[in-house]
Amino acid sequence: MAGDESEQRRVASITAALRAASAPSAPRVALVLGSGLGALAARCEDARVVPFRDLPEMPQPAVAGHAGNFVLGRLGDTPVVAMQGRAHLYEGHSPAAVVRGVRAMRSLGAEAIILTNAAGAIRPDLDAGDLMGITDQLNLTGVSGADAAASSPFGPRFVDMQGAFDPALLALATDAAQGSLALGVYAGVRGPAYETPAEARMLRTLGADAVGMSTVLEVIAARQMGARVLGLSCITNRAGGSTGGGVPGGEALDHAEVERIAGHATARLGALVEAVITRLGAGEAAER
Repeated sequence: MAGDESEQRRVASITAALRAASAPSAPRVALVLGSGLGALAARCEDARVVPFRDLPEMPQPAVAGHAGNFVLGRLGDTPVVAMQGRAHLYEGHSPAAVVRGVRAMRSLGAEAIILTNAAGAIRPDLDAGDLMGITDQLNLTGVSGADAAASSPFGPRFVDMQGAFDPALLALATDAAQGSLALGVYAGVRGPAYETPAEARMLRTLGADAVGMSTVLEVIAARQMGARVLGLSCITNRAGGSTGGGVPGGEALDHAEVERIAGHATARLGALVEAVITRLGAGEAAER
């Protein structure tokens, strides 16, 4: 069975447009910036902005906190490309559309992809404003971010997800955070409804520490294409409005509040991402 040639053309079209804007160097690191976290792109020097709306094949996010831009520039000495916002399944996009930007950034040359998101806490010791490095994931969306064709242009049909979140990148993040980075398992669900207290208890039983409505398909797509992945969650609320362990606590859940909490954490997350990229660049330079 041949791969999805139409999807390959869509990704190639976006990649070509980004390549035209990314002179002189192809990006080595890609970023996906989730709800309320798009301001991290302001850290890029010599930035070039390519709005999603200028790319006919790129799905447009329709959620507050997702600006819908590619930003190409440098963080320190490292060329990077960032997505300000992403498409979601709950907006009606297909799995292929959800991961199209990640595929394009990988095709552009990015070897490592840093995925950020806003997430609800499942584990009792996680609080709003905490940052969590993702050690593993639960894909509970019912679909995959991989192209399952036998001869996919994006990589092997059967994607090895052992070590999906690169241990060396996570170690860099842990070191850079100097003890302030929690670690845990991220559960990805379709949304857009927030979890009930019973669902929060179920997710904890399954082994989840945090939950959100993105990221898991992007991880699968990135791994199919051989990219290294680092996942970082900004905890913005307690899942199920709980006081811990899924016990109802009367906390109202609202996307505006998610954006507000994420916005407050942007500076810390930005500093962490920049430190990881700096350490990554220094390590690669030492290896050479």
